[in-house]
Parts: sequence; structure tokens; C-alpha cells
Amino acid sequence: MPATSASDERPRAARTLRLAVAQSTVPEDPTDRDALRAAGQEIRALMTKAAEAGARLVQFPEGAITYPGKHVMAAGPNGELVPADWSRAAWDVLREEAESITALAGELGVWTVFGSIHPLTPPNRPHNSLYAVSDHGRLVARYDKRFLSHTEVSFLYSPGHQPLVIELDAGIRIGFALCIEANFPEIFDEYERMDVDCVLLSVMVDDAPRARVAQAYGTLYNCWLGYAVPAQFSATVPSGIVAPGGRWLAQCPADGQPALAVADIDLDSADPDIDVALRYARPWRRLARAGLYDERTPVEDPRSDVRTAF
Repeated sequence: MPATSASDERPRAARTLRLAVAQSTVPEDPTDRDALRAAGQEIRALMTKAAEAGARLVQFPEGAITYPGKHVMAAGPNGELVPADWSRAAWDVLREEAESITALAGELGVWTVFGSIHPLTPPNRPHNSLYAVSDHGRLVARYDKRFLSHTEVSFLYSPGHQPLVIELDAGIRIGFALCIEANFPEIFDEYERMDVDCVLLSVMVDDAPRARVAQAYGTLYNCWLGYAVPAQFSATVPSGIVAPGGRWLAQCPADGQPALAVADIDLDSADPDIDVALRYARPWRRLARAGLYDERTPVEDPRSDVRTAF
């Protein structure tokens, strides 16, 4: 999908973008209208705090308005899983909250990325999505989760089928991924080929290894990672921002409460680990993948070809 540019008149000399990553309370029952409204209210409160912190973009977890629990939406009469009955979801409230978040993004002048479920034309199941809302209060793009869990694809969702990259201030390029997609390196390899500077990985999981995988991608692909987890899971690993090279730049408190982690994506960072990752490691790895070794590989040399002799 073509990159979507932030169309504003801000000076573009600086090569820095301030990112805020939220941990918000994610409700698991899309039929609970009060819980959905409370989630939207909490999201908007954190958006306001992100704007006060000078953030240009704020990221929320997977399903920030709601991530339906499988036993809420897809439980059969005997407790077995069956195809979800999506007619039960409070779609009107979900849309109202999404529209209110979008309007506030325009008022605050902050790009906002938040998760929710996206209805399709029946009988197609919805997508599990991330919405990207511009600082002018417009929905400019949507990322649909491409790799689903067995339960998700069997009973809950339709898979998406394309990556998403948006381009913000100073040409900083942002990619998107959701939860279990952390276990599919080809997603992140694709974003490397698309020259992203940061991947926003939003999850709905209480899982320390998932966060370590996010750090690993910062090391492997020398990019920033926004890692957004629900507040109720933050005691295991809170939301945070990973630097190129794999270091946590900022993390929320691990206390189960809504919060923000804020750090700068700085393409000219003088931090030694980021500088090495951006100016040495990433260019070298790209060169190595582009055929660097082809002309240097010995051809028809028996000392190279025979591998059973000292």
C-alpha cells in the first residue's frame, strides 16, 4: 500500500518525532456498552496527556476499544468454541468512540493509532485492526491483522492481506503489526525492505517473551519499536519504546494502571548504540543482503568445495 504522508505545514528540518506509547485498559466484552465507553474515555484522557508531553503520535494496544474474549463471543452451549455471533456487538458504540477519538486527534494535533474490530459486509467476519488517525482528525489508514491465531481465524476474524506504512514529520516512516505477528519475522523483514524507521507493535497478551521478541527486532532490523500492551497486563511487561539496537528507551510503570511511555525517534541521535545501529549496522546488513558476497565467493576451488578434508 502506498505510504500516507502527513500533510501539514510544520518545519521539516528536524529529523525527530516524539512517540508516546500507551497502556490502556482493554475491555473484552464488545456487548458491554458501558465498558466500551469507559475505554474510549480512557483513551482520550491518555491522548490529552500525550499532547501535553509534546508527542506527535500516540500508540494504543491491540483492541484498545475492545478485544473480544473468545469465550465471550464464540462460546457454544456446552462451552465449546463456535463461530462468533457478531450481531451481538455494540457496533454503534464502537463507531461513536472511534469517531470521538478521531475528532480529539484533530483538536490536539496528535496522530493516534488505536486498535478495535472493523466490521465487514456480512457474512464476512470482521477484521482485527489498527486505525491510523491524522493530526487533522481524519482516518487516513487502517491496518488489518494478517497472521491470526488458530482461534481467531477459525471462529472470530477475517485476515488482512497487506502491510501499511505511513510517513510523518521529516519523512519518518512507520509500519504496523499486531500481537501474534511478532512470531512471524517475515512481517518485520518486509518492513525493513520498505525502509521503515519504526514499527508499532500493539498486543493483547500477558507474555514476557513477546516483549523480548520486540527487543530482538530492534536489534535485528535496527529500527525503533513501539510496544503497546493493555494496562491489566503491564505487571508482566509494561508498554514501552525500543531503540535501534534493542534497548528500552522508555517504559510505563508495571503497576496495572493506564500510563504513557514517551521517547523521541531521532534519526540523528548521538546515543552510541543508536548511532552504530543506524549508520553502520543497518547499511551494512542491507549491503550484505544485496549481493555483496557474490563476486567474492570462490568458484571451482577444491579447497573450498571439498568439506571433508583439513
